[in-house]
Amino acid sequence: MTPVVRFAPSPTGFLHIGSARTALFNWLFARHHGGKFLLRIEDTDRSRSTPEAVAAIIDGLEWLGLSWDGEIVHQFSRASRHAEVARQLLAASRAYFCYCTPEELEAMRERARAEKRSVRYDGTWRDRDPSEAPPGVPPAIRLKAPQQGFTTIRDWVQGEVTVANTELDDLIILRADGTPTYNLSVVVDDHDMGITHIIRGDDHLNNAFRQKQIYDALDWPVPEFAHLPLIHGPDGAKLSKRHGALAIDAYREMGYLPAALRNYLLRLGWSHGDDEIISTEQAIAWFDLDAVGRAPARFDFAKLDNLNGHYIRAADDRRLVALVGKRLEKALRRSLSETERDRLLEAMPELKLRPKTLAELASNARFLAALRPLRPDDNAARLLTPESRRMLGDLLGPLRGVEWRPETLEDKIRAFADERGVKLGSIAQPLRAALTGSAASPGIFIVMEVLGRQETLGRIADAVQLAD
Repeated sequence: MTPVVRFAPSPTGFLHIGSARTALFNWLFARHHGGKFLLRIEDTDRSRSTPEAVAAIIDGLEWLGLSWDGEIVHQFSRASRHAEVARQLLAASRAYFCYCTPEELEAMRERARAEKRSVRYDGTWRDRDPSEAPPGVPPAIRLKAPQQGFTTIRDWVQGEVTVANTELDDLIILRADGTPTYNLSVVVDDHDMGITHIIRGDDHLNNAFRQKQIYDALDWPVPEFAHLPLIHGPDGAKLSKRHGALAIDAYREMGYLPAALRNYLLRLGWSHGDDEIISTEQAIAWFDLDAVGRAPARFDFAKLDNLNGHYIRAADDRRLVALVGKRLEKALRRSLSETERDRLLEAMPELKLRPKTLAELASNARFLAALRPLRPDDNAARLLTPESRRMLGDLLGPLRGVEWRPETLEDKIRAFADERGVKLGSIAQPLRAALTGSAASPGIFIVMEVLGRQETLGRIADAVQLAD
């Protein structure tokens, strides 16, 4: 059997980190087994579903590199099919009309709460003749669920999970206004799409029992289930925004690479020995559901940062220039010149060694595109004392005739420091402040080479002329 899986987000919000992991696990399972990965937008909640959220979900999946097979299925467009199946169950006496008014249902719930019973529908219309229906009350359709025995889910992650049928009531499958309910729509769509494995968060485990009863009532084969443990924060509490429960576009904006985020999400609840750095090709070759753990995974920004730093160091320099260039242009509100892009490319092997995110990398590279005169930050300004600026002024002459390579520049500046009887740092740190506007940068002699003779000398001259 060729597996067919689906990712089925509700577009009532953007694509969040937990949903992204669910999509990744479905995608990897399909690619590992040579199956299909389908995308369904569960947009039946028309009051909360928005086109912007749909677009953000699609954009997030595309950015993560999780391509789906075939056309996107929109659940709302299949409402007539869902209603048809509800009527099919009604005709087979596996469902029935329920004429309870909202007031009657609320009274039923109040009695259950007062008697400290589970709040469930009590079957008032289960065996009554519709001829007894009160006039003017449109009926809902309820599934005639089994009242004895047990419903069991055999789950790839959770194992065998059983619930007594007395704990499950006759759920509504078609509302009185003719709209289908979530559990019916999901079952019908999964059946019609040929879904063989349902891989989703374990917050859907309770739905699985009800959905299995619908499958059984329709005499349809039940897909395999795999309910993934949720992601918690590093403190073990439910994931919140302070922990990292953010939309995927926020991670993109913060400067994480999609390959790094895929690698990190893969390791949230799935393992392959002690491997931490796992390429997409390896993930496809290795992934299967038997290695998914039952315990909630813990989100840790420090681990994500370290992993992202690895992927930045391994990234192609030209690709990083393109990514960083966009960020610089947005920050500077102008296009980069060809000279500035050339500087970025030349400096990238050094620039990419330490940053953990593209945002940090872009910040560190900003000096390469800064317009003269530079505005030093507070730390750099403290280095540009009157004495250090006088030394920089004296350095201009020796630098004008030197061969412009890091080695010869270093020799010249070391010799200058020796002549003045000061340590190299006493020259190098003010020089860094003058050239980058910061107290931290790549190696100063690399910086000088990348900026070139004219720009370097111009920036030094600007710093020398700073007002006291």
